[in-house]
Amino acid sequence: MADLKVRIAKRAAKEFKDGDVANLGIGLPTMVANHLPEGVHIVLQSENGFTGLTGAPEPGKEDVDVTNAGGGYVTHAPFANFFGSEESFAIIRGGHVDATILGAMEVDEHGNIANWIVPGKMVAGMGGAMDLVVGAKKVIVAMLHTQKGAHKILKECTLPYTALKVVNMIVTEMGVMEVTDKGLLLTELHPDFTLEEIQAATGCELIISPDLKPMEEE
Repeated sequence: MADLKVRIAKRAAKEFKDGDVANLGIGLPTMVANHLPEGVHIVLQSENGFTGLTGAPEPGKEDVDVTNAGGGYVTHAPFANFFGSEESFAIIRGGHVDATILGAMEVDEHGNIANWIVPGKMVAGMGGAMDLVVGAKKVIVAMLHTQKGAHKILKECTLPYTALKVVNMIVTEMGVMEVTDKGLLLTELHPDFTLEEIQAATGCELIISPDLKPMEEE
């Protein structure tokens, strides 16, 4: 499972351009910071009032005062800034985040996302997702393709929405899908899977790109 998450993080990291201001959601998306392509330098922003995050610290070198929005220990660049959450959300709502990578419980073919609540269950909650999905210039969902065999990529979300028609791209261990007006366009397929397998694991019809290529991690 850990290897699959690393695969997803490595591929999602390739969507960043040098100089981007970016935000990473809790869980799997935080792994992206450790897998940025060589030569790509980004400014990571966190909802808890922090720009200049870098990767996870070495074991034993954690600083209790330096965490991401999910409470995980991180390190920081020399140019890092710390400030209030109101300023942090002003960055997001003001459209200054070039891209965000988030997890999700469900995404559908229209680009709708549900990632904040499962009725009747305790989950992490909304966090900054509601603001990020409408404030960031590009929204990428990075997640495992299914949950214990159940579809997470659907024709219509069944869980309460976080936002409508905001997702641009989905990256899973099986492939890469872009949200289009006609549905989900499969642009990359990991060599471990066949077209039949990824379609069976998806709860909506995938459009196969005529330029479909293998999903690369490096």
